[in-house]
Amino acid sequence: MTEEFKATDYILESVKTGKQFIDEGWTLDAPGETDPTLVRAIYSKKQIEAKDESYGIYKFADWLPVKKVLKGSCAPVTYKSEGLAKYLGLENLYITFSGYWPERGANFRTCSFKETESYSVCARMNLDIKKILVVASAGNTARAFARVCSDNNIPLLLCVPEDNLNALWFGEHVHDCVKLIATKSGSDYFDAIHLSNLACQVEGFIAEGGAKNVARRDGMGTTVLSAVTKIGRIPDYYFQAVGSGTGAIAAWEANLRFIEDGRFGRNKMKLMVSQNHPFVPIHNAWKADSRPMLPYEDDEARKHVEEIIAKVLSNRKPPYSIAGGLYDAMKDAGGDVLLANNTELKEAANLFKEVEGNDIHPASAVAVASLINAVKENRIEKNATIMLNITGGGEERYKKEHNLHYLAPKHVFDINPKLKEVEKILKQLF
Repeated sequence: MTEEFKATDYILESVKTGKQFIDEGWTLDAPGETDPTLVRAIYSKKQIEAKDESYGIYKFADWLPVKKVLKGSCAPVTYKSEGLAKYLGLENLYITFSGYWPERGANFRTCSFKETESYSVCARMNLDIKKILVVASAGNTARAFARVCSDNNIPLLLCVPEDNLNALWFGEHVHDCVKLIATKSGSDYFDAIHLSNLACQVEGFIAEGGAKNVARRDGMGTTVLSAVTKIGRIPDYYFQAVGSGTGAIAAWEANLRFIEDGRFGRNKMKLMVSQNHPFVPIHNAWKADSRPMLPYEDDEARKHVEEIIAKVLSNRKPPYSIAGGLYDAMKDAGGDVLLANNTELKEAANLFKEVEGNDIHPASAVAVASLINAVKENRIEKNATIMLNITGGGEERYKKEHNLHYLAPKHVFDINPKLKEVEKILKQLF
């Protein structure tokens, strides 16, 4: 790093009303507004200037709501595909890779693009916030936040379903500032969110905020910043698998900033998002042209979560209906919600490894499978500029090259714990 880092200059804006206001440090909602809406960061710098690679993800700090630089980050890497492009007959397929692939300059030690969120969210935190950050996760997000908070000595409470604990592996030991609690076997991500909500009612704990946190979305949006600055233009299509859809919302918001920038075109990428069948609540709502999510019985949802391979895509309450959420993003940008089953996922993962040379996460394989299907169905022009967001990969290789350490839960709760029980355990832990 060759220059002193200054906090990024920005204000916040309600997507619903357009009202603008100052970020009080951890503002997640528009003050004084009752209708559900996301808030968006409005950056003073309208034309982005990427810093050098030594800044990691903070090379894109012009469009990140951050106050400092944390150590250990890596920006997503974009390259023009040869192998997969040739296989599919596509002329301008670009792959944005967030994972472990040192030869391509990708050194995400958790092998997931969730690092883009965690490095942005934790760098948004004021030093004077004397509270413990609470994060609910189906696995990858927890691993990323644990790594960032461990490396930078930031107190963190993770809430994860017990059945997903195998996702909490690390190449180095995790600092004691990170504590893990879980919901018992048979629970899912929605149950972990419920547990995290109870934790946030305990004095001294603060919600990370999920999709409502502008730092999370704009961190994820660095995948698009990587792609557009590499390609030199806004792509025509954006492919990504979604659980919450937050990454696709972030992609749309980054797209709008590039249009305002003026140097990369004025088009909106069609958002081609995909889910792992049979867990398809976003698909069902979109196909019904329904802003509200459709009813989804708890038992049926948990059964479907058990069936899918890409467990991280199992969000039952995504930011879909909210103003500025996925429904609005897709209505504005265009696109579709696609499906891939477990068989298609496995075939896509094998193909990617064969023709591109690295292993990818199941969620990424869902995105690849949906691209393959879209090409087969002649839904994509052969000369279109396509961004394929590979949100995680290189895990098989990373695990072979490192001695792994697993984070164990300090306590496992029933699916519906009481607040008093949660409060008692947390006071023992911190």
